[in-house]
Amino acid sequence: MYRYALALLTLLFLITYGCSQAETNDGGGGARGGRGGRGRGGRGGGQVLQIKAVKVERVSFQRQVDLSGNLVAPDQVRVVSEVPGTIQEVRFELGSEVRAGDVLIRLDTRELDLALARAESALRQTEAQLGIPTGTSNIPPDEQIASVRTAMANRDDARAQLTRAEELVSKGLLPKAELDTVGTRVKVTEANYQASLENVRALKASLQDRRANYELALKKVDDAVVRAPISGAISERPVRRSEFIRDNTAVATIVQINPLKLVTAAQEKYADVIRPNLNVKFEVESLPGQLFDGRIAHISPAVDQATRTFPVEILVNNASRKLKPGFFAKGVILTKKDENVMALDEIGVSTMAGVSSVYVVAPDGTVSQRNIRIGAKEGKYLEILEGLKGDEIIAASNLNELVSGLQVTTQFSTGAEREAGPAVEASDGESAPQQPTEGRGRGRGGRGRRGGGSGQ
Repeated sequence: MYRYALALLTLLFLITYGCSQAETNDGGGGARGGRGGRGRGGRGGGQVLQIKAVKVERVSFQRQVDLSGNLVAPDQVRVVSEVPGTIQEVRFELGSEVRAGDVLIRLDTRELDLALARAESALRQTEAQLGIPTGTSNIPPDEQIASVRTAMANRDDARAQLTRAEELVSKGLLPKAELDTVGTRVKVTEANYQASLENVRALKASLQDRRANYELALKKVDDAVVRAPISGAISERPVRRSEFIRDNTAVATIVQINPLKLVTAAQEKYADVIRPNLNVKFEVESLPGQLFDGRIAHISPAVDQATRTFPVEILVNNASRKLKPGFFAKGVILTKKDENVMALDEIGVSTMAGVSSVYVVAPDGTVSQRNIRIGAKEGKYLEILEGLKGDEIIAASNLNELVSGLQVTTQFSTGAEREAGPAVEASDGESAPQQPTEGRGRGRGGRGRRGGGSGQ
């Protein structure tokens, strides 16, 4: 009985306590509900996010084609000596600049001078035999050469004597044997005449050979002074003073350094836009931050089937001598300039996983995310190919905090604020005060008040 009475009392106590707790909860629920109404109303009717915004603009875009290539010398010459000899003088050093015609080395010419004198003597002897005055190159006709004239005179005299002898024989005044003697003399003089002509022709042929020998000897003397064939800088100096060199020995290598040539290759899809005389801008790794100019000079008419590219040669002014053959260059070819291109400041574009998007601010202040397709870049502007019409206002700050449907106020980067939602005033250098909005805040607060009302 005692245990039964104790259990009954315990059960009665629990029932009484549960009822009183329920009444307490029902009575205080209104207050908590009221507080909850204020709290939830605070979240729903919270402060509107203020952002900066930019407009879609129309700008001009300079179209360009990327390039990379190597700088090379348009001309590179390996200078050799055409005659053997001992080097008397070297007038250049490695890296020194020379002009076309400058003396590089001088050889000892004593042996060459003797060969020249011998060739000149043989030439003068032949010219004397042909009756050519010294210092002239005109060759007289065969009939005006002394040996031919002598042979011709002897022949004419013999013919005249033959004519007289025939007259005397016909009159019986001269024996026939004398006539035969005169006839034989005529034949001998005619043969002498022919021989003199052949001798003169042989001398004329010899004259050409001796003139050539003389010119060759004169050229060898002149070749003993080796000159620069082009203007440029010395890249190799393999010889020394007092060294004996043979003919065809290299004495220097000259590379042209102004202008230089930038050799690159362009993809075949740019065949219609790359033309001669287009401007080029490029940089080299050894001179960071410095921009150099060039001009397209030559374009190959054929496309390489293996690489699907075509060679392009660009002339580069190197008056400053900063550039060197062999430098690697990267830059762009400026093709054309398009006007009225729809573009957007890059600060308003977010890109993730290759997909670009923007947040468009509607007139009522709500934002919506929109995917776009971008093209070229010009300064801070990105070309808009798809996704926008051109009259939108784009969010340009707090992009990581924005979601579609969020309400914002906008302030343009120029400092003048433009409203795309509820009006908010802001002074220079100060952020605009954040105002609560109506709508969702009142709705959630209302639920709190309904909870409080039920408690009353």
